[in-house]
Amino acid sequence: MKRADFQRVIDEEKKKVACFLCAHNCHIKEGKRGICQVRENRNGVLFSLVYGRLISQNVDPIEKKPLFHLLPGTLSYSIATVGCNFRCSHCQNYDISQYPRLHEGSIIGNSVTPEEVVSAAQEYGCQSISYTYIEPTIFFEFAYECAQLAHERGIKNVFVSNGYTSPEATKKIAPFLDGNNIDLKAFTDKFYREVCGAKLAPVLDTIRLMKELGVWVEITTLVIPGWNDSDSELQEIARFIKDVDPEMPWHVSRFHPTFKMTDRSATPVSTLQRARQIGLAEGLKFVFVGNIPGEEGENTICPGCHETIVGRMGFTIITQNLEDGKCGNCGEPIAGVFAKSAP
Repeated sequence: MKRADFQRVIDEEKKKVACFLCAHNCHIKEGKRGICQVRENRNGVLFSLVYGRLISQNVDPIEKKPLFHLLPGTLSYSIATVGCNFRCSHCQNYDISQYPRLHEGSIIGNSVTPEEVVSAAQEYGCQSISYTYIEPTIFFEFAYECAQLAHERGIKNVFVSNGYTSPEATKKIAPFLDGNNIDLKAFTDKFYREVCGAKLAPVLDTIRLMKELGVWVEITTLVIPGWNDSDSELQEIARFIKDVDPEMPWHVSRFHPTFKMTDRSATPVSTLQRARQIGLAEGLKFVFVGNIPGEEGENTICPGCHETIVGRMGFTIITQNLEDGKCGNCGEPIAGVFAKSAP
């Protein structure tokens, strides 16, 4: 447990505090928790209940995040606590993201220090640490300390996020954040309200702000039949991304029925191919099809010569023709964070 960042007292007599870590801006009474279920008001002071309480520590390919234009082919040390500030009906990791809600507020996880996290990343040959599986903002204090130490050791940091981070928190973490895959789950408030318990606008604001602050951003949309798979909505998402940066990669990924959304079938491959073509037609340079290994849409295609410069099979790199961030065939600069070639 650790005193939480981004809090202020709003009623001293009633010991009520406001949390401005994320866009929910929870007003929390004494003895109560925020929407995330992991920040609790104790005697008028807000505490993080998940500081250093990791439920998951794994070594993943960076492609699993998915991040395709950040050190492709490398490993990332992935960590998570329980809890989340969204309550997505289709959450793929609901067993940990919704754990406190499903278990009467219980907080579980192994006690780990930032030093142990960074040392483990080094031991396993990981070039980055990913704060992932659930919304990393909710364990901000721990992630921030890990990220600082990681940079001191030459290790990059990656968020896999729902984009609901407050501007204040975004600005604090950005100097230590090298990449962020942000879920743009849909382009309607109806979806965010009914499926996630949130709003769309703060997510769009975070995407813009992360870009402005120099963080490498890739976008993921899990395409759900009947919810966010219409041509018009996919076009709106693509146009928004293009307005921010046409070189920002967009991952359109396959939905699988889970948690509270088992009434929908898995996304047809044809739907994802259609989504990819919509993104390309709207002017995006890099649109990827996700969760379908072997699909041509997994590859990075040079926008200059149209040759494959990174060929993928699932999370595995099959071919790579990048030289110092440029196409090895025609020399076209490729947007992203890439390792420099040895002299």
